[in-house]
Amino acid sequence: MTAAPPDVLRCAYAELVVTDLAASRAFYVDVLGLVVTREDEDAIYLRAFEEFLHHSLVLRKGEVPALAVLAYRVRSEVDLDLAEAYYRELGVRVERRPAGATRGIGEAVRIEDPLGFPVEFFHEAEHVERFTQRYDAHGAGALSRLDHFNIATPDVPVARKYYEGLGFRVSEDIQDDEGTVYAAWMFRKPTVHDVALTGGDGPRLHHIAFATHERHQILHICDHLGALRRSGMIERGPGRHGVSNAFYLYVRDPDGHRIEIYTHDYYTGDPDNPVITWDVHDNQRRDWWGNPVVPSWYSDASLVLDLDGQPKPVIARAEAREADVTVGADGFAYTADQEGFKLGQQV
Repeated sequence: MTAAPPDVLRCAYAELVVTDLAASRAFYVDVLGLVVTREDEDAIYLRAFEEFLHHSLVLRKGEVPALAVLAYRVRSEVDLDLAEAYYRELGVRVERRPAGATRGIGEAVRIEDPLGFPVEFFHEAEHVERFTQRYDAHGAGALSRLDHFNIATPDVPVARKYYEGLGFRVSEDIQDDEGTVYAAWMFRKPTVHDVALTGGDGPRLHHIAFATHERHQILHICDHLGALRRSGMIERGPGRHGVSNAFYLYVRDPDGHRIEIYTHDYYTGDPDNPVITWDVHDNQRRDWWGNPVVPSWYSDASLVLDLDGQPKPVIARAEAREADVTVGADGFAYTADQEGFKLGQQV
């Protein structure tokens, strides 16, 4: 490559296609407590309490639930020119989008990246009220900000190399003794990740994640869903990850899109931040308490659209899959040097 990459600041927003805006609004606003910036008959623009840009999540009505775009904010308008040149040299599809093509977002460059994902780079965005101290508006499960994306991709080392070319760094990964890489966590902002790479059939979206300040806010969301008799929307957790050390909850929206609620990871901003590598057979990597992972968490993910709005074909992972090699970890046993087993709805 001769072209320089754009200077990515952080993950900034995602756009999901949903089939029923009213049902989605009831979930994202009434249960998760996101703030509505703008809505019309075709879309809802949402943000969390600490965010001052127009939105961090767009829900757009469509026939097939899918990911429409993942967006990263870049440092300046100059980076849009860099992004266009960089991706044209990579030979992928590139579109220059005028300000307002997405409501609240300035001029942008949207591409289909080498991994098959629709990705946007932008700098300018409309500012809106930051609700940091609007405690009168905070619910007990208040979400503070968008934290990261997690994508399913067949070849994690290839995906890692691509993101390293954009200046992302690895915080943690999962491997086995043969060197197979099952997942990697990569960051630009000084936290554990802006994007996680999960080895699996792809391109597909595994989840997007919003951060809270406290664990009790995650527990409240569980109680809220229980009170609504919608506990089936809780897919996994609450628990604590080994990777990232974060307290977590995974829920599924009315269309099956997976949302993680996430808190208490750690700072990664020093240039010599060490990479943590986990053994795929360590049952504490996915859940620090050793609780099993439900099969759907490994198998299910959202379709991805191309820039024309058509579903991208899904390519099968050729290497070993984490779900298939972790019997004895997330399956029925503890780590190899321990005795006993756990039963349940697990792989």
